[in-house]
Amino acid sequence: MAECIFCKIAAGKIPADKIFEGEEVIAFRDVNPQAPHHVLIIPRRHIESVNELKEEDAPLVTKMILAAKEIAGKLGVAQSGYRLVLNTNRAAGQAVFHIHLHLLGGRTFSWPPG
Repeated sequence: MAECIFCKIAAGKIPADKIFEGEEVIAFRDVNPQAPHHVLIIPRRHIESVNELKEEDAPLVTKMILAAKEIAGKLGVAQSGYRLVLNTNRAAGQAVFHIHLHLLGGRTFSWPPG
C-alpha cells in the first residue's frame, strides 16, 4: 500500500527505531509509548487487520509472536512479564490499518485492560 505508514517503515522510506528485522517481520519502538518498552511488530507484507488474515498467513502470525518472544528477552522483560496486544478495527483501538502486534513491558499491567 503506497500510503501506509507501516509499509513505508518496512521499506525503509520512513525512519524508525528498529530493534528487530527478519525476512518477513520487522519491529520498531512505538512513537507514543504506553509502557517503558513499547514495540510494534509488523509483517513486511501489508495486511489491513486480523479480519483480513487467511489460513496461509498462520506461519506469518507465528513469526510475529516468536519475534515478540525474542525481543522480550533482549529487552529484559521475558521473565518479569510483558503483554502482547493485537487490536482489530477502530473500536478496539487500531489506528494504523496494517496488522501490528504491540509488545508492552517494563511495568505492571492491570486486568481487565481498557
